[in-house]
Amino acid sequence: MRLNKYLAQSGVASRRESDRLIQDGTVTVNGQVIIDPAYQVQETDVVTFDGKVLKPQESTVVYMLNKPKNVITTARDEFGRRTVLDLIPSNRRLFPIGRLDKDTTGLILITDNGELANYLMHPKNRISRFYEAEIEGQLSPQEIAKIKKGIFIGDGEFGRGEVVKQITRKTRSNITLRLRQGKKREVRRMFYSLSKKVYSLHRFKYGTISLGNLQPGQWRGLTQKEINLLTK
Repeated sequence: MRLNKYLAQSGVASRRESDRLIQDGTVTVNGQVIIDPAYQVQETDVVTFDGKVLKPQESTVVYMLNKPKNVITTARDEFGRRTVLDLIPSNRRLFPIGRLDKDTTGLILITDNGELANYLMHPKNRISRFYEAEIEGQLSPQEIAKIKKGIFIGDGEFGRGEVVKQITRKTRSNITLRLRQGKKREVRRMFYSLSKKVYSLHRFKYGTISLGNLQPGQWRGLTQKEINLLTK
């Protein structure tokens, strides 16, 4: 098994993040620092990270959390701010699947399985994410078409999505969006490119998993059936 996959299945991080950790020299195999993510781990090898011996998990846990505003989507924060992991008591080594910025609320998935996280985040798998946004004014048919075709959002990137619904009341509109790429702050950057002020942004569905009646700060574990459906 490749070393990056070994870390991912041991619940250290996603495959991509495991690559970085290995290349930073934080992983040892039989007492020797290994910086090659493709190193083939043998059954007799002893792999350690952060001073702890790793062992691939035999079972996977996935939690869904309704992230409140001003909570950081990361495993730890150097400034001591509250993170999504502070809201879920667990003895497992957990990490969030993707990110929501601190001002965005709603559904975030948290797991100990790096392979699952890598699958759900990889753009080629086109996993749907659904958002509700309240914006100033409304989107014209031309702007809706731009979002679908792809709109430049800076840093050499294009944001794309599908406007599923738009309801306008007075000077504001509620927009339902479906995205399949998951780029950093993609929704906010698209609206910024269209000169639309965003009053609130909320994710209510990720793949096959919907937030349901979970209140801000509440969480629950996914059933095995729900976990299986995520990868189909």
